[in-house]
Amino acid sequence: MSGPILLVLRIGMTLSLYFFMGWVFLLLWRNFKLQSELLAIRKTPPLTITFMSHEAKLQSKHFRVPEITLGRDPHSDIYLENETVSAHHARLNYHHGQWWLEDLQSTNGTTLNGEEVRTPTIVIGNDEIYCGKVQLKLQFSVDELSPNTLQM
Repeated sequence: MSGPILLVLRIGMTLSLYFFMGWVFLLLWRNFKLQSELLAIRKTPPLTITFMSHEAKLQSKHFRVPEITLGRDPHSDIYLENETVSAHHARLNYHHGQWWLEDLQSTNGTTLNGEEVRTPTIVIGNDEIYCGKVQLKLQFSVDELSPNTLQM
């Protein structure tokens, strides 16, 4: 009689082990899914910069990169051909969930909404930046998140 009881106990232990392993894999899968959604949220939001080009026409550039350089250097992301703009004038960085403006020790300075930028400063939509005498306008396109984004 101990043989059938031992067999039932073995089958019960095996089923409980498979149940436990399935539960662990389900929790891991949910955790990976949540992490991927959080990483997707952290992506760099799109930024549009509008400025007057050297041909005196209004120009807009759209960016989805975390770093944008402004200056007279032809390799800058925003090329500003003006004698009041330094070669490496300013930089826009996206980190900690916000865009930051930093003056790169330019000769004629960088201003944000009329205030001189001395330290990295947070920028928001519709801010006006002056690199020397060149005006730039920032516009953000924040991707809307649905209320069910993080639900499982």
